Amino acid sequence: MPDDSQELISGGHLVAKALKAEGVEVIYTLCGGHIIDIYDGCVDEGIDVIDVRHEQVAAHAADGYARITGKPGCAVVTAGPGTTDAVTGVANAFRAESPMLLIGGQGAHNQHKMGSLQDLPHVDMMAPITKFAATVPDTARAADMVSMAFRECFHGAPGPSFLEIPRDVLDAKVPVDKARVPQAGHYRASTRNAGDPESVQKLADLLVQAEKPAILLGSQVWTTRATGAATELVRTLNVPAYMNGAGRGTLPPGDPHHFQLSRRYAFSNADLIVIVGTPFDFRMGYGKRLSPDATVVQIDLDYRTVGKNRDVDLGIVGDAGLVLSAVTQAASGLGGFGGVPPIRHSNGGAAKRKEWLDELRAAEQAAIEKRLPNLRSDASPIHPYRLVSEINDFLTEDSIYIGDGGDIVTFSGQVVQPKSPGHWMDPGPLGTLGVGVPFVMAAKQARPDKEVVALFGDGAFSLTGWDFETLVRFDLPFVGIVGNNSSMNQIRYGQKAKYGEERERVGNTLGDVPYDQFARMLGGHGEEVRDPADIGPALRRARESGKPSLINVWVDPDAYAPGTMNQTMYK
Repeated sequence: MPDDSQELISGGHLVAKALKAEGVEVIYTLCGGHIIDIYDGCVDEGIDVIDVRHEQVAAHAADGYARITGKPGCAVVTAGPGTTDAVTGVANAFRAESPMLLIGGQGAHNQHKMGSLQDLPHVDMMAPITKFAATVPDTARAADMVSMAFRECFHGAPGPSFLEIPRDVLDAKVPVDKARVPQAGHYRASTRNAGDPESVQKLADLLVQAEKPAILLGSQVWTTRATGAATELVRTLNVPAYMNGAGRGTLPPGDPHHFQLSRRYAFSNADLIVIVGTPFDFRMGYGKRLSPDATVVQIDLDYRTVGKNRDVDLGIVGDAGLVLSAVTQAASGLGGFGGVPPIRHSNGGAAKRKEWLDELRAAEQAAIEKRLPNLRSDASPIHPYRLVSEINDFLTEDSIYIGDGGDIVTFSGQVVQPKSPGHWMDPGPLGTLGVGVPFVMAAKQARPDKEVVALFGDGAFSLTGWDFETLVRFDLPFVGIVGNNSSMNQIRYGQKAKYGEERERVGNTLGDVPYDQFARMLGGHGEEVRDPADIGPALRRARESGKPSLINVWVDPDAYAPGTMNQTMYK
C-alpha cells in the first residue's frame, strides 16, 4: 500500500498529462462512465472538452483537427458501442494518413471475460485499421502508453492509434514517482527523411532533361508542410503542377504553373511524371492512366506505397519538403548529391518547357469552355456546376473549403480552387460520407480566424447532421450549403447505367427535406434557394449572420458529374 504522505495521481489524470505533453489542446468525446476521469484530468490540464452527439463525429473531428494543425487529434469514447461507433472515423483517418489517437473505455480487469457492461474485444477490432492498438495494463503505464501510441502515429506515413483503458486502470491512483510521465519534446524524434541522395540527384537530372514533365502534388505535400518547397521547384524548373486531396491550394489559382482540368491530357503526353505523396489507388486508375512511355517517379513517406500497383522508374522514400528542396537545389546546379556532380544548367531546363505549358493551358481552356454554359446556367432546378461556380467565386484566401458528399462534391472538385494551402478538406480515399460537420467543428475550433465553407450532399449531411447543434452550442459559425437533389445521386447513376431507368431509384431516393428549416430549428441561420441568381446573396447573408448556417439549394437531380459517369465500377 502506498504511504499516506505520497502524492497520488489517477490514470485519467496521467492520460491528460500525456495529451498535454503532445500538444493536444482539445478532445472530442461522447460521455460514458468508463472514461470520465479523463475529463477530470483535462480540466486540470487546460484541455478543452468538446462533447458531441455521436462517436463517429468525435473520431472524424479528431482526424480533421490533425489535418488542420499538423498535430495529432484525439477522441475519447466509452466502451462497446461507443468504440464501435468510432470505427468509421478511425478507418477514414487510416486511409487518409491522418495522425489521431482514439481512446476507448473497457470494463475493469477483475471483470475480464465475465460479460461486463459494454465489453467487446476492441483491440482486435481496431488492429487492422490503426498503426498501433493496445490495452493499458496498469495505471502507472497510462501516460507512457499514450506517448507510445503517439510515436506510432508518426512512424512512416502518419495514421491513427488506438488505446483501450479498463475502468479500474483509469480510476485507480498510484504514487506520482511510480508513473512515467513523458516530457514535452523529449519522448519522440523527428521523422523527417531527406531521401536517398543518389536518387535525389537522379530526379534532378531527369527534370533538367525533360521536355514535357508534369508533377502531381498529393496530400503528403500538406502533411509535411512542403508548400514552399513544392512551389519553389515548379517555378524554378517551369514544371506544370496538378494537385489532389489536401495538396490542393499548394499553388494559388491563376499561378502560371497551376493546372486542374488537363491532368489526363498531361499524363497521357508527358515524358516525365513525378507523383508526390499520393498512392496509385482508384483515384489514379491504379497507375494505368500514366503514359506507358513516360518516365515515372514516385515520392512518398511510406516505402510500401512506392511502386504499389504500378512499376516506377525511380522511387524516393522521404519527406516531400526535404526531397523537393534538395531536387531543386541539385537541378539548379547548386550542389551534387551522393557523390554525383550536378548537371550545370543556368535555368534547370526551364526555358525549353514553355511550349509544353502553352499546350497544357490550351487544353485547360478548352475544358473550361466546354462546361461554361453550365457554370453560368440560369436553369431551375439549379445545375450543380452553377452552384459550385458560385461557391468558388465566394471563397476568400481565408476560406477553408470542406466537401462532404458524392456527386455534388465530384462537381466541386473540378471547379472549386482553394486559394491557400491547407484550405481544402475532403474525406480522402475511403470516401466516407458524413465528415462535413465534424471537419467544420475541428477546423473552426483549431482556426477560429478562418472562414469555414462546407458543401454537403443531402445524403451526406443526413449521416452526422445532428451535430449541427454542437456547432451552435460551442459557437462555431460556418457557411454551409446543401446541394439537395433528394437522392444518393452517385449511386443512382450507377444503377441506371447497369439496370435501366425502371430500376434506377431502388434504395437511393430520399425525401424532400428543407434543411434550412432544420438549421433554424437548432439555432442557426437557414435559407432556401431555388433561383441561381439567389445563391450569391444567400452565401453572403450566411457569412454575415455569424452563425452556423445551411443554405438549402435545390439542384437538378438529372445532372451528373463527369467523374461519376466515368467511374469504372459502373462500366
